[in-house]
Amino acid sequence: MRQAYLIHGWGGNPNESWFPWLKEELKKRNISLEIPAMPNTDKPKISEWTDKIKETVRNPNKEVVLIGHSIGCQAIMRYLERLDNNLKIGEVIFVAGWFHLTEEVWDEEYTKEIAKSWLETLIDFKKVKEHANLFITINSNNDPYVPLEDVKIFEKKLNAKVIILEGKGHICEEHGIKEFPEILEFIK
Repeated sequence: MRQAYLIHGWGGNPNESWFPWLKEELKKRNISLEIPAMPNTDKPKISEWTDKIKETVRNPNKEVVLIGHSIGCQAIMRYLERLDNNLKIGEVIFVAGWFHLTEEVWDEEYTKEIAKSWLETLIDFKKVKEHANLFITINSNNDPYVPLEDVKIFEKKLNAKVIILEGKGHICEEHGIKEFPEILEFIK
């Protein structure tokens, strides 16, 4: 049986946005979705988030689907680069993932302090790529926080299939997204 895990974003929680909707939709398809409450969500730390994913994904294998939203995408990549060599995930879906942030985000010193380690700690893309069969990135053309050019990094470094949606913002409840049917076609 397929098992999916969704890693929410910075300041997020399992019950926000389109996450409960996706859980119900996947249940109809006989796919279980687990959405852990990530630790220290207002001040996320790489080690805490990767440890939480490791604790949550008890049996990483080709039947597993990992879904990340925003900083959750980074957390998934950092988890994958630390997996044992022989372990491989089925597919990874990044939603509103980023490597850089727009100027709008940098208005607050608080944000700079938290984002610094996520932006400056390098990701070993070769190792990440070895641990999944398929990568998909879904971004919106008007995300106020994520430069659209970041999709090129996902495409180049991970050979990710790129999907650009029209007018969905950061693909979250803040931008009116409570259902996200576009993601369903990528979870088989």
